[in-house]
Amino acid sequence: MRTTLIVSAAVASLALAACSQKTEDHAAAAADHAGAAAASAASDTAANADAAATNTAVAVDNAAANTEAAAGTAARKADAAADAAAKTK
Repeated sequence: MRTTLIVSAAVASLALAACSQKTEDHAAAAADHAGAAAASAASDTAANADAAATNTAVAVDNAAANTEAAAGTAARKADAAADAAAKTK
C-alpha cells in the first residue's frame, strides 16, 4: 500500500514536471479568465441587487398611493351609503 502511494506520488511529480511552458501559460490564462468571470459575476450581482432595491421602493410607493386612493374611495362610498340610508328613513 505504501509502495503504491509512493509510486503514485512519483508519477504525479514527473507528470507535473513534464508540463510544457505552453501548458503552464494556458493554465495561467484559464485562471485569469476564471478570476475575471468571478469579478464580473460579482459586479452583475451588485448591480442587480441595486436595481431590485429601486424597483421594490417604487412598488412600495405605488402600493401606498393605491391604498390611500382606495381608502378615500371607501370613505366616499361609506358617506354616500350613510346619506342614502338617512334619506330612506
